[in-house]
Amino acid sequence: MWKRITLILLLVLSFSLSNPGVANAAGLRSFIDSDDGYQFAYPNGWLQVKVGDGPDVVFHDLIEVSENVSVVISPVPSGKTLAELGTPTEVGYKLGKVALAPVNSGRTAELINAAQREVNGKIYYFLEYEVKFPNGQKRHNISSVAVSRGKLFTFNASVPERRWKKLQRMIDEVVSSFTVY
Repeated sequence: MWKRITLILLLVLSFSLSNPGVANAAGLRSFIDSDDGYQFAYPNGWLQVKVGDGPDVVFHDLIEVSENVSVVISPVPSGKTLAELGTPTEVGYKLGKVALAPVNSGRTAELINAAQREVNGKIYYFLEYEVKFPNGQKRHNISSVAVSRGKLFTFNASVPERRWKKLQRMIDEVVSSFTVY
C-alpha cells in the first residue's frame, strides 16, 4: 500500500519536473544529449566524469564521489519495444544480473521494486535495488529504463545505503526526470 502511494507521489513529482524552472528551484541542473536523444536533471555540485568504456555519461557528487548517475545505451535486438523485452520485473531481474551483480563479481542485487509509467507515448520502467558487495557494503540503486530509436537506455542512480534515507527524495526526482526522445 505505501509503495503504491510513494510511486504515485513520485509520478506526480516527475511530471512537475518536466518544467525546467522546477528543476532549478529544486537544486537540480539539466543535462541534454541531443545527439543520443536523452535528458535528465542532476544535483548542483555534481561533476561530469569522463569515462573511456561503458556508460555514455557519468556524473558524481563533488564530495561523496561514490554517489553517481550514469546513462548506458545498448542496442535492442530486432527493434523490439520495452514491453517485448519483458515486464518491469523481468527486465529488472535481467538488469540486476548483467549490470549490477554480474557472475563472479561477488555482488548480489536484490530487486526491491519494479514499476512502469508512460510519458509522452514512451514507456519507462523504474527499478529499485539493494546491492551488496563482498566486503559487506551496501548501495541503493534506482534505474529508469526506456527504448527509443532501436536503443535501450538505462539511467542509473547509485548511493551508499548509509546515505539513502537522506538522499532518497532527491534521487527519486533525478531518476524521474530522465526522458528519451
